[in-house]
Amino acid sequence: MPLEGFGVFQIPDAAQCGQVVYDAIKTGYRLLDTAAAYGNEEAVGKGVARAIADGLAVREELFITTKVWVNDMGSEDAAYGAVKTSLRKLAMDYVDLILLHQPMGDYFAAYRGIIRAYKEGLAKAVGVANFYPAVLANLCEHAAVIPAVNQVELHPFFAQEAAIKNMKAYGVIPQAWGPLAEGKHGIFTDPELTGIGRKYGKSAAQVVLRWNAQRGVSIIPKSVHVERMEQNIDIWDFVLTEEEMKKIAMKDLGHSEIVNHDDPAFVKYILKLH
Repeated sequence: MPLEGFGVFQIPDAAQCGQVVYDAIKTGYRLLDTAAAYGNEEAVGKGVARAIADGLAVREELFITTKVWVNDMGSEDAAYGAVKTSLRKLAMDYVDLILLHQPMGDYFAAYRGIIRAYKEGLAKAVGVANFYPAVLANLCEHAAVIPAVNQVELHPFFAQEAAIKNMKAYGVIPQAWGPLAEGKHGIFTDPELTGIGRKYGKSAAQVVLRWNAQRGVSIIPKSVHVERMEQNIDIWDFVLTEEEMKKIAMKDLGHSEIVNHDDPAFVKYILKLH
């Protein structure tokens, strides 16, 4: 799995999403992250197919991730069926990674469903998303296959060092959704981040992405603008010092200001979404 990829959350328009995926592949991204809940799997599939047809990449070079939503996590069969539905929408024979989107419903049964898909070659790997430390530990202690990836919110203002340590102890790769904090906290104009970036001729966003990558965190930034796509992937020609890494980590608030997964109201809200 590439350490950096491209996410398509909140790009529901089919024509735009297909073009954005095509542009991302043309820019050099090889990891593409979608989900059943995003409502754009068909568009992602069309963008990928067009890029392959135009010779920008071959399927084996691409790493495609999608996710099973909570309404299909009531049983093993439902989750397995959701994988097949996603493949049909993507117009693909397999995905490289299938994730359970939230630790809700009967996620143990759902996990067995995606393992079945994995064993049948419908997915090259299985993983989870938004599984916080105790939940991930419980799953790993009982699962027949350890999740390859756990995709959670990770950025300087919610660094989750303990969660990352827990993942790595189980051999689970941490992957960041919202690696740019969804633009919150003045992240693009933060004086310290821009100051560090100035030293390397990089933007604050590039510094933040590089910081996560140096922690061994896979990142999937999103943009519909080609120039931003190019900037986001241009982070591999500099290395932050240990002092700079620590300085950035000090911005950690210790909690999310995007979503609180411990809030019962949030759980009820998610379970009502279809």
